[in-house]
Amino acid sequence: MLDEFIRWGGLPTEILLLVRGLQTKLASRYPAFYLYIFFVLSQSFLRLYVYQWKPSFYRYTYWSTEFVSILVGCGVVFEIFRVGLRAYPGASHMARNSLLLLFLLALVVALANAANDPRWWAEASVTEIQRTMRIVQALSLFALVLLFLHYSITFGRNLRGILFGYGLFVASSVIWLTFAYSGSGRFRNYWFYLYPMSYDISLLVWIVHLWGYRPNPQTKESAQFERQYERTAAATKRRLQEARSYLDKAIER
Repeated sequence: MLDEFIRWGGLPTEILLLVRGLQTKLASRYPAFYLYIFFVLSQSFLRLYVYQWKPSFYRYTYWSTEFVSILVGCGVVFEIFRVGLRAYPGASHMARNSLLLLFLLALVVALANAANDPRWWAEASVTEIQRTMRIVQALSLFALVLLFLHYSITFGRNLRGILFGYGLFVASSVIWLTFAYSGSGRFRNYWFYLYPMSYDISLLVWIVHLWGYRPNPQTKESAQFERQYERTAAATKRRLQEARSYLDKAIER
């Protein structure tokens, strides 16, 4: 009974979160996040349908939707960076490009490793891809938090809720996929319940922080972040131009 309650207890909260997002128009401000919630809700009903009526396809359906959820979750991380760095267009552009490169590299490496296995779509292979992508997500969110703390940039209530809730779920996923999933004994048994419970806790965090729209505050102190980025970008561009000039001269000789 506890297993079923944990598994299906989050559905009403997901529906409430989506309804409230439409009412407050937060869904248009955070489309990637609400798309993620909608996908998680939809996949629950899809899995239930397949389990009841097409049980032979359930395993494939489960791991396929798990893989897609990882990709949709990457969109949530991009959105956190986009909204958090909206006031700093230069830094935002650089951060999003770097993040895209990291995700693509992680995905290519994970798929290449999985392709070496003739049963590459097996549970172990998909789990390895999940773990790699979740680790990249966790490191990216951690880096953003450090960046905001260093430059005294304040998270708004909405963004703070999305970041904290999704960060909690990603951290729990990394633990589950790295240790508990492949382990045994009490640790695995505990995390069998704690892992889905972490998502339910994240849903509660999101409900509290996303009940109404709260914009991100802008402080004068954080303006030094964009100025420093502009100076660094200008210096880097100048060095690249000098290096290119030296290279052109060397070729002419």
